[in-house]
Amino acid sequence: MAPSDAARAQRDELFPGRVSTLAFTDPELVEHFEDLAFDEVLRDSRLAPRTRLMVQLAALVACQGAAEYRAMLGAALAVGVTPVEVKEIVYQCVPYVGMAKVLDALHVTNEVLVEHGVELPLPGQSTTTPHDRATKGLAVQREIVGADVVESLYTNAPADQVHVQRLLSANCFGDHYTRTGLDLPTRELLTFAMLVALGGCDPQVRGHVAANGNVGNGREVLVDVVTQLVPYIGYPRALNGLRAVDDVAPAG
Repeated sequence: MAPSDAARAQRDELFPGRVSTLAFTDPELVEHFEDLAFDEVLRDSRLAPRTRLMVQLAALVACQGAAEYRAMLGAALAVGVTPVEVKEIVYQCVPYVGMAKVLDALHVTNEVLVEHGVELPLPGQSTTTPHDRATKGLAVQREIVGADVVESLYTNAPADQVHVQRLLSANCFGDHYTRTGLDLPTRELLTFAMLVALGGCDPQVRGHVAANGNVGNGREVLVDVVTQLVPYIGYPRALNGLRAVDDVAPAG
């Protein structure tokens, strides 16, 4: 069967004039996928198109889906995600996904931005120095995660692992969360999306469900995000993400 009218309309809006070669080689698979990705998961979604594309980009980086990331990056730029926001999405992935998995996406990002006439490098977004990154990072970590939680992480860390907590505060939070270009609620939503997409991060996903709540992203938003990731990350990881949401922010 052909994709629904709604799926075709959404696909054509995001990818005007583009015809996937898979439509000729694997038409049945493409029809099912497009109905799911461009119709079914969108029916009850309240996410703005920009937000939807941003969390999907973060998840695709985590999945190392370079080809799909390239296609979705073009769609994200078309709906108004700015070059600075795109770069910040990729940078936000580094402390959680690791540079080894992010590097290909970074190169794709640069190629696509240049194709769109964007001059690189973009204006810097860092707000810290080598002297204050640890202090500022710890402050924003306490704001997002909660002061009691951060204190517990430091107190309960074995003596030979306290340095990792210091790295987390200075690097993950100090070098990344303090950057301009994206606000804290958006950064937390991206972090949640990429951790769900990675799989095997259940404790961290639960921690960032709580952190999202601290910055205003409640259960409804997180369920919506996971729903938008289903076509790209599959059901096992999506269901694990929903279980983390249920554990930390159960339905009322």
